[in-house]
Amino acid sequence: MYVAILMGVGIWSARRTQSASDFIIGGRTIGPWVTALSYIAVYFSSVLIIGGGAFGYKFGMATIWIGAINVLVGCLLCWIVLGKRVREMTERFGVRTLSGFFARRFNSPAAGIYSAAVVFLFLIIYNVSVVKGMANSFEVLMDLPYWGGVLISGLVIIFYVVLGGYMAVVWTSFIQAWVMIVALLLLMFKTFDAVGGLGAGMQKLAAIGPQYVHTPGVWGWAGLFSFALVVSLGVWGMPQMIIRFYSIKDTKTLRLGTVIVTLGATIAVIPYLVGALTRVLIPGLENPDLAIPKLVAMVLSPWQAALLLAGVVAAGMSTFAGVLIIMSSSLITDIYEHGLKRKLTGPKEIFANRAVSAAVGLVSLVIALKPPALILVLTGFAWAVIASTTFWPLIFGLYWKGASKAGVVASMIAGSLTAILWTWAKKPFGIDGFIAGSLASLAALLVITAAARRSPRPRRT
Repeated sequence: MYVAILMGVGIWSARRTQSASDFIIGGRTIGPWVTALSYIAVYFSSVLIIGGGAFGYKFGMATIWIGAINVLVGCLLCWIVLGKRVREMTERFGVRTLSGFFARRFNSPAAGIYSAAVVFLFLIIYNVSVVKGMANSFEVLMDLPYWGGVLISGLVIIFYVVLGGYMAVVWTSFIQAWVMIVALLLLMFKTFDAVGGLGAGMQKLAAIGPQYVHTPGVWGWAGLFSFALVVSLGVWGMPQMIIRFYSIKDTKTLRLGTVIVTLGATIAVIPYLVGALTRVLIPGLENPDLAIPKLVAMVLSPWQAALLLAGVVAAGMSTFAGVLIIMSSSLITDIYEHGLKRKLTGPKEIFANRAVSAAVGLVSLVIALKPPALILVLTGFAWAVIASTTFWPLIFGLYWKGASKAGVVASMIAGSLTAILWTWAKKPFGIDGFIAGSLASLAALLVITAAARRSPRPRRT
C-alpha cells in the first residue's frame, strides 16, 4: 500500500512536469511545509536511522551531540544564513543547480564543471550508503536477502523519480518525513520501556563501561566533533539540501519553513540515543549496522516493526530520490549543456534527465550489492569531499563580491583533494577530512584571490 502511494505520487507529478525547470526544481513553487519536511527527510535518511544507531551502539551516549549539532547548525543556522540569499540570487541568475550558480556568479565555466564532476562522482558513494541502510532493514525485519532489499527499495525510487522529477521527490519526502517522525518516536518510547526507563538504561550502560555514558567517551573529542561538523556544517555545501532553497515559493515563506525544519529536526538525536541503549539489550554485536534492525525486532510488535521499516525505507527513499535529481542535473545541465556546449531543449532535456536518473540509480544499486565499510563511514567520506569543494565558494559567492574566479577554482581543487588524501591517510590526529579539506579550501581561495588583486593589469594601448 505504502509503495503504491509513492508510485501514485510519481504518476501524479509526471503530469505537472512540463519543463526541465519543473523536473529539477519544481518550477520554484514549493510551499514551506513541504520544503521543510522534505529537507528533514533528505537530511535524516536511513543513514541517520541505521547508521546513527550503529554509531550510538559503537561509541555510546556521546554521539547524541552529533544529532544536537545537526539541529542547530545543519538546520536552524543553515536556513537563517543561506536560505534567503540562495533563493534570491539563484532566481536572479536564472540557475537551477549549485554548480550553475558557481559558473554564473564567478563567470567561471571551470568552477561549474569541476564542482559538478565532484558532486556527480561522490554522490554515487553517498547513494550506496543510503541503499545499504534500507536493505539492512529489509534483511532483518522482513527476513529478505540483502540483495532483495536493495532491489525493492531502489527500483521503486527510480520509478517515481524518472516519472515525476523534483515534484515527486518533495511530495514523497513530505509523506515520508511524517512516517519517519512517528516511527522514531515509537521506537524511542518502546526502548525506554525495554530497559526500565531512561535512567535505569543509563545505569546499566554505565555498568557495561563508563565510556559509553560520558563525553567524549570512546570516540574522543577530535573524532566526535569533527564528524559532527562534517554532517552539520557540511550540509551547507551539499547540493541535495541547498536545492530546497531554490525551489521554495518565495523568501517570505522561509521564516515559517525555518521554524518547521528546526522543530522537526529534533528527531535527529533519537537514533543515537536508542542505538547506545541497544548495547544493554543486545550486547556483543559484530556488525553495528544491525543494531537498530535487531532492536526493532526485539521491542516492537509486528505492525509496529512494519511502521519503523516504513520509516527507515521512507527516509532512505527520500534521500536517494533527491540525490538522483542532483546527479542528473549535474551531468546534463552543468557538464553536458554548459560544459560541452550541447544545448538541449524541451522534451529532449526532460528525457535526458530521466535517462540519467535511471542510469545512475541502477549503478548505485549494483555497487550497493557489495558495499564497503559502515554506513556512516561512507556518508562521512562522500560529504567531506563534496562539502570541502562547495562550502566556501558558496559562502563567498553569497556574501563577498571580491572573490576571484581563479581563487574559487583553486579553492575547489584544494578542498576536494585534501579531503580525499586526508581520509586516505586515515584521518591524522582523529580530525575528519571535511575539517582539513575546508581549511585548505579557505586558504586557497583567500591566497589566490589576494594574489590576483596584486597582479599588475595589462596596460591598454
